[in-house]
Amino acid sequence: MLIEPRQPKYPWGLEVRAAVDLYNDGSLPDIDEDQLLIAAGGPGEIVQIGHHAEANLPLYMVDFGLCVLGCLEEEIVPSDQPLPAPAPEPEPVGEDGAR
Repeated sequence: MLIEPRQPKYPWGLEVRAAVDLYNDGSLPDIDEDQLLIAAGGPGEIVQIGHHAEANLPLYMVDFGLCVLGCLEEEIVPSDQPLPAPAPEPEPVGEDGAR
């Protein structure tokens, strides 16, 4: 059974912002792994759209000015839309297991 590739939600050339902080996942060898690359809200533009075959997801190449990064749809938001609310911080657990 052939599964059709999932169609991209955003078009090439769209101005976007990082929806979350984007860190180096190891794909930029000259920069420390896990280093913050683009803070949430950082502006960019989609310069190419590819496809991640194993996950069947669109992959957006976004030029953030400082670097071009591959982003998933949940990592970017069109520049005319609000950023998503940040996830709440988990409550610390005490030594006795109580919150």
